[in-house]
Order: sequence, then C-alpha cells, then structure tokens
Amino acid sequence: MDHPEHGTHDQERLIADLRQVIENAEELLRNTDKYTSTLYQSARARLEVALVAAMAELSRFEEEQLTRMMAATEAANALCHDQTGEARLLRAFSQP
Repeated sequence: MDHPEHGTHDQERLIADLRQVIENAEELLRNTDKYTSTLYQSARARLEVALVAAMAELSRFEEEQLTRMMAATEAANALCHDQTGEARLLRAFSQP
C-alpha cells in the first residue's frame, strides 16, 4: 500500500531533479552560443524546445503540489475546528 508521504517525497525529489536539469540546460545553452555550426545550432534549438517543455512541466508539478498542500491545510483546519489564524498557528506550534 502506498503512503501519501511517500508519493509527496517522490514528487519533491522529481521537482528538485527537474530544476537541476533545467539549470544545467540553461547553462549549456549559455556556454554554447558562440558555436555557429549547423550541428551545434540544431542541437541548441532542440535543447531550447525541450527546456521550454521541462519548465512548463515543472510549473505544472509545482502548481499541483501547492494545490495538494492547500487542500491538506484546509482539511486539517476543518478537522481541528480552527476558526482563526491564531488557532491555526497555535496548533501548528503545539504539535511535535
């Protein structure tokens, strides 16, 4: 049986890995802009397309993660009958 925490951890790792790939691709593009051969330019163009797709996917992952976090917060607030921001803060800091 999969635990939600395991899936969240995997998603966080995937997001971090995707961020690293994007950073590396951006650096590679910056460092190869001086090469003008058709081979380099073709490879750079493909990398730029892949980079745009990766950034869109990262944005989608982050949005999904934020949506899940907000839903979990709302569920916890409802479960604990938190009526005010102060009650939420006190509960957050009173738990181990």
